[in-house]
Amino acid sequence: MSKVGSAVSPLHGGHCPPWLFQKMTHLSSAIVEAIIVEFGPDEILRRFSDPAWFQAFGCVIGFDWHSSGLTTVGLGALKEGLAPKQKELGLFIVGGKGKASRQTPQEIDAIGESAALPQDIGQLKDTSRLVAKVDSALVQDGYQLYHHVMIFTSRGHWAVVQQGMNDRQGTARRYHWLSETVKSYVVEPHQGIIGQTASHVLNLTEKSNVPLHKSSLELATRPQDVLLTLRRLEEHDGEKQLVMPHHHDIPRSRYINKALNEIYRQSPENYQDLVMTPGVGASTVRALAMVSEIIYGSPITYRDPVRYSFAHGGKDGIPYPVNRKDYTRSLQVLEEALRKARIDDRTKMESLKRLAGLDAGHIR
Repeated sequence: MSKVGSAVSPLHGGHCPPWLFQKMTHLSSAIVEAIIVEFGPDEILRRFSDPAWFQAFGCVIGFDWHSSGLTTVGLGALKEGLAPKQKELGLFIVGGKGKASRQTPQEIDAIGESAALPQDIGQLKDTSRLVAKVDSALVQDGYQLYHHVMIFTSRGHWAVVQQGMNDRQGTARRYHWLSETVKSYVVEPHQGIIGQTASHVLNLTEKSNVPLHKSSLELATRPQDVLLTLRRLEEHDGEKQLVMPHHHDIPRSRYINKALNEIYRQSPENYQDLVMTPGVGASTVRALAMVSEIIYGSPITYRDPVRYSFAHGGKDGIPYPVNRKDYTRSLQVLEEALRKARIDDRTKMESLKRLAGLDAGHIR
């Protein structure tokens, strides 16, 4: 699905009304069950890893199209709706918003035991941590992660939907992953990122920044050289020694000394292991990248990885007119799913009527 523009997803406070949340649990689980019956559980992973499809899904189940809560509330409703039948369907959802996101490893263990899944399903715990680390440390775009959901099958295939917030701008950004398309966790691993585009984003998963991975790993064996270079940068405030956006501060050597020595002690074999070293975060990998640029001459490129806008648009033209082709394609997929679902309660029938009414004549 092609990008049609950029839109802002505002951070909304408050809570979803209980009556609406309950309707969302029923309708969202019916849609997902229909897709599983027709196409199998792996297709659910592909759909949820598509930022535009996911946005349409959130709209169809009734949540505000432009709200950051479409992600958190929509997936929360789906998690609750599928809970009684996830073992039967072979599809499981773990994680959530805030504290719930940190319970993901424990939830994976619990599901593995209760559903008698293969022992190697436990590898999903490492995957969950790594995905979160990449989007918080390697993609430095000004958004703080606060939501992490992993959807996986009994065969260990998975998709991840994460969301970050930018308090200063009052906006959100969503990150989508799909296991079948990940060739490397640290080199352009995302299936898609959706949000408002920004300038001067330090994306260390960008292919053009891969040379920095090798040089950063080499520098990890020489922490004192890194600290010495950082101190010199601090003294000169980066002037004439490093070309970088003004909002990327130079990491302070005294703050990353401990992390650098831990990297040296553990001697990581590759960049992924370096990133997963305890105590290594955004400041440490940025420091290594900056010093690599100075010592090895590997230039850092700043390019926002966002490829999708946050919505199809609105019928009233806000934030921009609906792209009818993309919207129609999304609705066709969902209509077919709902048709297969043998829906018989009023809530779901009403949703079908709403879908049927969204033809070209109703979209302005």
